[in-house]
Amino acid sequence: MSNAALSIKDLRVTFKTLLGEVQAVRGVSLDVAPGEVVGVVGESGSGKSVSFLAVMGLLPKSARITGSAMVNDIELVGSSPKVLRKARGSEIAMIFQDPLSALNPVHRVGAQIVEMLQAHQSISKDEANTRAVELLDIVGIPQPKQRARQYAHEFSGGMRQRVMIAMAIANDPKVLIADEPTTALDVTVQAQILEVMERIRRDLGTAVVLITHDLGVVARIADRVQVMYAGRAVERGQVLPLFEHPSHPYTQGLLNSLPHGGKERLQPIPGAPPNMLQPPSGCAFRARCTHAIDRCAEAIPELIQVGVHETACIRAEELELTT
Repeated sequence: MSNAALSIKDLRVTFKTLLGEVQAVRGVSLDVAPGEVVGVVGESGSGKSVSFLAVMGLLPKSARITGSAMVNDIELVGSSPKVLRKARGSEIAMIFQDPLSALNPVHRVGAQIVEMLQAHQSISKDEANTRAVELLDIVGIPQPKQRARQYAHEFSGGMRQRVMIAMAIANDPKVLIADEPTTALDVTVQAQILEVMERIRRDLGTAVVLITHDLGVVARIADRVQVMYAGRAVERGQVLPLFEHPSHPYTQGLLNSLPHGGKERLQPIPGAPPNMLQPPSGCAFRARCTHAIDRCAEAIPELIQVGVHETACIRAEELELTT
C-alpha cells in the first residue's frame, strides 16, 4: 500500500530466556491507510500486543527485533532512542490496556497532557493548558476545565480511557494503536469509547490499529481485520466478508466460540496454543485443527488470496467453512 500511514514488513520478535529463545512474532506484515481502522485479533500469546510494542520501541532489551516499520518515511525498527522519542506522540501513539497504570497517580491529568504537548511542540504553558482542556472536551469528558485539575483516581474507568485517548491524539499522530481500549468497560461505556475513536479517524484522518479479543468490537468499527496465531498472520481481509465466510479453520473457531442468537452451546477451540520456545513444524494450528492432514506439517503456509481475503491455509480453497 503506497499511501500507507503505517507499513510493517516481515516483523520478527524473539525473546531470550533461561530456557531458550521464544519466537513471539514470526514475520508479520501489515499496511494501514490514513483514516482506516484495522483490527488485530487472536488468542492471548498470538503476538498481537508484542508486535506493536516492538513498533513503538517499548520492548525490553531482551527482545531481538528485525524487519521494518515505517511511519511517515521514518523507520522505527532499529532506530535510536532519540528518533523513537520524537516519533512517539507526534507520528505514532498508543493507548494502553490499563489506563490507571499508564497515568501518573501523583500528577493532575491536565498536567500530563500538557507535558505531552510541550514535549513535541513549541508551545507556552498557558497555550498547552488551554489545548489540554480542549482535548478533554473532544473526547467527551464533561466539565473539562475542572476535570483537568483532578487526578486519575478521581475518574471512572471509562473516563480514564478517554484521558488516555486525549493524550494519544494531543499531537495529531498519523497512527493510533489502541491495545484493548474497551477491556473491563461495560457495554454503554464501551460504545462511547468506540464512538470517540470513530470520530478521531473520521475527523482527523488518523490510521487506527485496534488490538482486541472482542470480535464484536472489530465488526462494529474496523474496516479490515488481521487474525494472528502463534506469532503469524493466518487470515486478513475486509471485516464483514471475512467474518461471514472465513477461510482459515482458526478464524472459524474464533467465530464459533462466540455467543450467537439461537446458538444453544458455545464451541470452544480444543487444545491450547503451541509453546513458542519450540514452534511446531508447518502450520502451527494443525494440532488443534479438525481439517489437518499430513501435508500441513511440511511447511509454514504463506498468505494466499482466497476469494476476497488472504488466508494461510493449504486447504483453504477446498474447505467450505461455516460459522
